[in-house]
Amino acid sequence: MHDPATARPRILVADDDADIRDLVEFKLTQAGFEVQAVADGVSAWVSFEQQPPELVVLDVMMPGMSGIDVLRRIRESEAPAVPVLLLSAKSRDSDVDTGFEVGADDYVIKPFSPRELLHRVSGMLARAR
Repeated sequence: MHDPATARPRILVADDDADIRDLVEFKLTQAGFEVQAVADGVSAWVSFEQQPPELVVLDVMMPGMSGIDVLRRIRESEAPAVPVLLLSAKSRDSDVDTGFEVGADDYVIKPFSPRELLHRVSGMLARAR
């Protein structure tokens, strides 16, 4: 059995843009996290239901099921306290407000600095512990 204190935090990343998904996955893996990257909201939800991660990074605009839809389901799930960071090209205040109203813990606007994203993820995990 694995020891949660020494296990690498598992992060679920969902973004339909392969370049962004690969960049986020690379940066987080490089930082020592275990990353599961998926290309859409439905896959993100299925993965979350099977094994809730320590943190979720969701793109807001994805085909099928949006990041907002996935976030709503997470907040109504068996693991509603999992921290969620939304990634979005939508930077209007109303879009950001919607993300927080639905239950996002943080919101990063694209284009973003990978280092900034890593700092946000690390901070969210530290607060969640």
